[in-house]
Amino acid sequence: MDKYTISITREFGSLGRPIARSLSEKLGIEFYDRDIVEEVSKQLNMPVSRVSDSEEKAHHRLFSCMFPLGTDEEYIQDMIFDVQKDIILDLAERSSCIIVGRCSDYLLENRQNHINIFIYAPYAKRLENCINSLDMTEEQAKKMILRVDRARASYHKRYAGFAPGDPKHKQLMMDSSLLGVEGTSDLIAQMVKLKFGI
Repeated sequence: MDKYTISITREFGSLGRPIARSLSEKLGIEFYDRDIVEEVSKQLNMPVSRVSDSEEKAHHRLFSCMFPLGTDEEYIQDMIFDVQKDIILDLAERSSCIIVGRCSDYLLENRQNHINIFIYAPYAKRLENCINSLDMTEEQAKKMILRVDRARASYHKRYAGFAPGDPKHKQLMMDSSLLGVEGTSDLIAQMVKLKFGI
């Protein structure tokens, strides 16, 4: 079997990261998420928190009108994206793997043996997940869902040119509330094994 890659994009609070971790165990392949941020931090000699804050920061269209030549923040975000892109492409060349977010669906879309997956869940379930899994208050959860979803969508549209959950760029879209983390990863693992004859 040749190498294969899986990209998982997700709504905040839909448990995309735990699903990716569970899927990696079931398939016996690596999954990458925060590791990419840490590697970017090393390569750019920048604090991890700075990379995290910048990589998914939303830029309003108004800023493009006010600053037609861009801003320092946009320059840093472009630099972070370029380094992330090289890391993601390198990981995909090395071995079969799962990559969570960071426009990997766009970067790997045209590769042979690649699957793009989008994980979502009803808003009420995402709130519940944030409160129970991330120890947030309901008010904190509401603010985080709004902020992170908006920032991810802005970042993704800027670099990929389409929304993270655009069905034209996905082979599978799953509501994680239907089967939970283990059930969702079981179903995805079965699909991957069928697709690639594993």
